[in-house]
Amino acid sequence: MNIKLAESYGFCFGVKRAIKIAEENRNSATYGPLIHNANEIDRLKNDYNVALAEKLSDFRPGDTAVIRTHGIPKEELAALKGKDVNVIDATCPFVTKPQQICEEMSAEGYDIVIFGDDNHPEIKGVKSYAANGAHVVMNVTELEVLQLREKVALVAQTTRKIEEFNKIATFLIPRHKEVRVFNTICNATFDNQDAVRELAKEADVMIVIGGKNSSNTKQLHSIASYHCPDSFHIESAEDLDASWFKNKQLCGVSAGASTPDWIIREVVDRIGALSR
Repeated sequence: MNIKLAESYGFCFGVKRAIKIAEENRNSATYGPLIHNANEIDRLKNDYNVALAEKLSDFRPGDTAVIRTHGIPKEELAALKGKDVNVIDATCPFVTKPQQICEEMSAEGYDIVIFGDDNHPEIKGVKSYAANGAHVVMNVTELEVLQLREKVALVAQTTRKIEEFNKIATFLIPRHKEVRVFNTICNATFDNQDAVRELAKEADVMIVIGGKNSSNTKQLHSIASYHCPDSFHIESAEDLDASWFKNKQLCGVSAGASTPDWIIREVVDRIGALSR
């Protein structure tokens, strides 16, 4: 069986930047998981003594807090700084952008609509910058029941599908006097999604590597499954099952934006061994 990697996969700019920041701040703690990959978080703990703190109360004056790539709510960032904690912001610049848009547009009197998952840490942070709150929706159906004002501003979670974002924009534009549409989906997300789509069309089996709670990895797996029914979302080589590769000719491999190269290499090597 042949193994083929997608044209674009794995660590994005924001994750590479955050990992570098964490490595440069030994003996610190990230506020929430730095990225959605438990194996990489363990590596940072073991090799750089970068701990994981889940609560504001875990930090004391003088501690160093590294802000996760997904960002945190505005009020929590202010609270950390108010405790005299040394704050190192590793929020991805592509996440900072919708935060700024929400803050500016809400100040100008726009209703804010965010296309994304209300429970995702990125969205919890982004919507906190809307002075009068924000409406978070996953689809047009959820949008139909909202009572919005004449001026609306739309942003998106950085890892969502552009097709769904376009549907929401198309619904809003004819129904309101002014709609400001900000496409805040990350370019790396586009590239990885396009690449997994093309590879899944020719593969007999697809392996998508990434954290189980990683939104962008879930999106990649969803796209792969549409074109290749035998698609599997795994976190590491230990999750692989030899039966997946029986009588297969081509195995496609992709990985989410929080998946390090060393895990991808281990998976590819293990697939090769299982398919012999």
